[in-house]
Amino acid sequence: MPTTPLQILIVEDNPRLRPALQRGLDATGVVRVIVACDSGEQALELCLRQPPDAILMDVQLAGVMNGIEAAVAIRREFPRMPIVFYSIQDDDDYYRQFRRAGVLTHFAYVRKSNYLLPEMLVPLLRDAVDGRSFIDPDIADRVQEVQRKDANDPMALLEPNERQVARMLAQGLTNEQIAARLGFRDKRTISRVNGQIYAAWDLKHSNTDEKVARTRAALIARLGILIHWDDEGNATILNQQDEWEPWQPG
Repeated sequence: MPTTPLQILIVEDNPRLRPALQRGLDATGVVRVIVACDSGEQALELCLRQPPDAILMDVQLAGVMNGIEAAVAIRREFPRMPIVFYSIQDDDDYYRQFRRAGVLTHFAYVRKSNYLLPEMLVPLLRDAVDGRSFIDPDIADRVQEVQRKDANDPMALLEPNERQVARMLAQGLTNEQIAARLGFRDKRTISRVNGQIYAAWDLKHSNTDEKVARTRAALIARLGILIHWDDEGNATILNQQDEWEPWQPG
């Protein structure tokens, strides 16, 4: 009995590659490309009109959203929508976004140069639909490398506006002064941003004493290293072996 072809959406911003992918996948007979587009925004709208069985998506796209951001938006509407990501980019920010996106199942993430033939993509699409996941070993190594970098770079754990505030904290500015410099009318906005910084740097347990959390955040921002304090006030940092050791200020 013939198997119904997988109905897929292609999201690719290269106008030459997009139809080539469609022709190649359609020719396999086991996949049918129901629609193709070049941006994450379009992909979301198309999914809302006609949800595919799976999505084949480049990470770098036209429009505002990249592929990872588009996947997060689509999975809000269609939880665990199967997605096969591919990319020629080797950018820390993409791997960082992918790790933070929390994509756990029904996906593959591969290098465009290694896996873009139809006969290689079809098994990945099928596995994603069946709930299995696959990460190109080269990409898995890079994701882990970025994770190690982030563990030692506190600013990498913050959003851009949070980084601005953290740097001003390190300069000793008050919430009112930071709000004025950033053009915020409500100084409570800075308090909320501070709370996000404390959470990202694991200083939440100090929220009962905001002055302590603020001082520690300023110290981390000024030194550029992630410091962890236990309940007794003992400070530790990560060494080159990714192990926590006592911090000895120089």
